[in-house]
Amino acid sequence: MLYTDGLVEDRERDIDVGLEMLREALGRAGQSPEDTCRVVLDSQLTARSSDDIALIVARTRALAGDQVAEWPVPADPAAVGEVRAAVTRQLAEWGLDELSFTTELILSELVTNALRYGDGPIHVRVLRDRNLICEVFDSSSTSPHLRYATMTDEGGRGLFLVAQLAERWGTRYLPAGKVIWAEQPLP
Repeated sequence: MLYTDGLVEDRERDIDVGLEMLREALGRAGQSPEDTCRVVLDSQLTARSSDDIALIVARTRALAGDQVAEWPVPADPAAVGEVRAAVTRQLAEWGLDELSFTTELILSELVTNALRYGDGPIHVRVLRDRNLICEVFDSSSTSPHLRYATMTDEGGRGLFLVAQLAERWGTRYLPAGKVIWAEQPLP
């Protein structure tokens, strides 16, 4: 839950009182984020509320172990083939054989970029949830950028291919590097 200070304090109510009222309201809150918002706002808002209020409630959940596959990637170009083989086996285990070709191509491009331009250690993670998400971690903070290679360029098409094959893709920064991810819809 995220909220602004207008929810828990105003000119006539100390923040400690507002926080205690919030704790009590959360104890009565329902199961859904919508129910929680309703209970919290009903308990906190008064006719004299004059400050702006923002409230965000989200439900988080962890994926089960059988929905996540991870592999370290050795600093060797031959590792790209090993990652392709590993993800094909994993997709078959998940009953997602029809995603093998595109997932292999996406991971090939992302792992190749990490090997060429990133820093080790590198590892791959594939998540099966509402979508299939492929992630490649490396310790470089340099973000790749999509470019449009000309007919005579020998490289520079990797992220363009990823962008064409994936529903969405992007970069997430970590304290020790970055993650390049690509998301595909499940069949």
